[in-house]
Amino acid sequence: MSLRIYGNRQLKTLPGQATRPTPARVREAVFNIWQGAIEGCHWLDLCTGSGAMGAEALCRGAAQVVGIEQSSRACAVIQQNWQQVAHSDQRFQVMRGDVLKRLPSLSGQTFDRIYFDPPYASGLYEPVFRLIVEHQLLAPDGAIAAEHSPEHYSEIAMQQLLSTIPPLYLSQYKSYGNTAIAFIAVATFDGAEGESGNFPSIRA
Repeated sequence: MSLRIYGNRQLKTLPGQATRPTPARVREAVFNIWQGAIEGCHWLDLCTGSGAMGAEALCRGAAQVVGIEQSSRACAVIQQNWQQVAHSDQRFQVMRGDVLKRLPSLSGQTFDRIYFDPPYASGLYEPVFRLIVEHQLLAPDGAIAAEHSPEHYSEIAMQQLLSTIPPLYLSQYKSYGNTAIAFIAVATFDGAEGESGNFPSIRA
């Protein structure tokens, strides 16, 4: 199986729904919201799946992409996909293993953009957010996009969850049918919400 990404690049995917690639319209929406912030950024891709989001980040000029994925078969596909699109001055790394065990090993690195797309009913959202904060993996002006089902986390439920994990807060919430994206930023002063300028509205 294959899918197409930015620049009409074709990527490999595993058959079935094992890696559940992010729908094309959701990928486009995320990169529209983050436009202007990808070139030169450090991108962390959690529960990487087919690697489509990381591949798009590379195509749009990310300086570094790191992915964590549990499936060894998926890791092989991700490696091939990223090799296909990366330029010689771009770095990428595919890490195989449990995201909760692998995240602490990135301590000391910071990422400008983190994309997180676990199995929706996995229960990984809260522990992953806490590890990101504990190990200071998100740059002060960075952002997280967490893909989920609106049935599992409504906008209010996501706000309530993040209120228990300072300094993270919900900057924007977008729903696309059965898929929702929570855009999460870092409070930058005295517990107040940081600037919202990094999260422009999706154009109609």
